[in-house]
Amino acid sequence: MFGEGNAASSVLGWISIACWIVVYSPQIIENYQLQSGEGLSLLFIYVWLLGDVCNLMGAVMAGLLPTVIILGVYYTLCDTVLLCQVYYYRWKRQAGRHVVPVHITGEVSEETCLITDSRSADPPERPELSITRIFVRYLAAVSFVSVTGVAAYCISNWLPSDDTSPALPDTKLDWHIQVIGWTSASAYLGARLPQIVKNFKTRCEGLAPGLFVFSILGNTTYALSIIAASRDADYLIRNASWLAGSGLTVFLDILVLSQFFYYGFVSGQRGWIDRVPV
Repeated sequence: MFGEGNAASSVLGWISIACWIVVYSPQIIENYQLQSGEGLSLLFIYVWLLGDVCNLMGAVMAGLLPTVIILGVYYTLCDTVLLCQVYYYRWKRQAGRHVVPVHITGEVSEETCLITDSRSADPPERPELSITRIFVRYLAAVSFVSVTGVAAYCISNWLPSDDTSPALPDTKLDWHIQVIGWTSASAYLGARLPQIVKNFKTRCEGLAPGLFVFSILGNTTYALSIIAASRDADYLIRNASWLAGSGLTVFLDILVLSQFFYYGFVSGQRGWIDRVPV
């Protein structure tokens, strides 16, 4: 029975890693296409970066596998890329080379009107996709990532050593690691709140739903991988911060996706959202 639980934990762990490898890609691509990062809350990125830094520190202190530590460095670099995109596109706008679409910033200023020129016209509007096509698109992406995670697990079993398997934070109850773990969990939870508030103002314009789709799948599979490994009380207590950081953020990410659905389809169909004419 333990062997089955260990195998399930490994499969879920690999699927989680596959999700976290691609989780930033939709938003980075969205920012590039719009030439703007204004759909993101800066506080959201900074607090998420704090969580990733704490997660990396905890992995180093707990002596987790090098692959886990490398992933922690990768997450931190991706957060930095998002920050650089926001500030870079703001700099371009202030320099008069690009204007963020009004419906993304949610406000019109004298500066916005003055810097508009032929080079800073809004990019062509992308065709609106039906909810069915969007659902099918993300279902295919999630299926591909899940299959990739399972394939990674199978490949790891074929290797001569199992040292490449993702490790879970199941070390002794070290208070240093626990403090870092709970700080990371609090950061992951707190990061969503300013983004949720910003979405009420921007109507989720400039925000990629894929960021939260893969975050939900990654957090869910990671939490399940911990539970599948063991349901011993001491083990779960040692991993409580990681369970909280992964499990509770799922509900906030679902709330963000609900905002996408509401602003993109429900209120749009009822005519409650008026697009600002270009």
